[in-house]
Amino acid sequence: MLRHVRRLATSATGALPDLVGTAPSHRSYIFLHTPQPPSEYPARYATPLQRALLLRTVKWGGSVNFSWSPEQPAYPIAASGDQAYHLTAFSRNGRLALEGVRMENVEEVAKRLQEHAEGGAIAVKKDEDVHLYVCTHGSRDCRCGDTGGAVVRALQEELKRRNAQDPNGPSSRVKVAETAHVGGHKYAANILVYPHGEWLGYVEPEDVPAVLDAVFKRPTRPASASDPPLCPPHWRGRMGLAKDEQIELFQATAQAA
Repeated sequence: MLRHVRRLATSATGALPDLVGTAPSHRSYIFLHTPQPPSEYPARYATPLQRALLLRTVKWGGSVNFSWSPEQPAYPIAASGDQAYHLTAFSRNGRLALEGVRMENVEEVAKRLQEHAEGGAIAVKKDEDVHLYVCTHGSRDCRCGDTGGAVVRALQEELKRRNAQDPNGPSSRVKVAETAHVGGHKYAANILVYPHGEWLGYVEPEDVPAVLDAVFKRPTRPASASDPPLCPPHWRGRMGLAKDEQIELFQATAQAA
């Protein structure tokens, strides 16, 4: 409750909310699908392939993380340690899905990801799905496990309710997944909204209906540099914008309101 009091107070006085501009600058966010949920990740979770891919993508603005959901395709844990992954990446060009990602093809994968981020000729999966990634990495910070887990359950329950009312409505296009540490655990629960590229923080279970309503009002595409922030009370920032650009956009939108 204290988080909500502070957030509302800063908005009411016109001061910049403390979470604005805290989304790390990135041009592409890359999720490696794991067979186990974040509740089973160690506090500092990394794999040889994740480190190798991050080394090759960070130079042009890529960020590599892990995600899980019961619906996501994932390879079983390899006894040999040569783990293979399904991968989902988002950039200003939308969503890219790859399978069979291994150390032996990491150079090729990194090249395809860069082409996807920079707009090169590459086949991109086109769809109308909305992907909501919630940090539930409890071993890294209990706030993510507790509040993040509660928000996941609230999302699942709210989507189930809406789908029962309208099986072909926008809720039928929402995919919910859990993710490892995204940075800013003090802003838990954190939701990453893709393909829009919007990062939200301080989300509580009771905020879920309003967050979904706001997402459904937006076109299902990466947000441009001038689109107003999604859910301003929760807005941390946006894919493709640096910290100062996130702050400038938030301030300009607030002044125009």
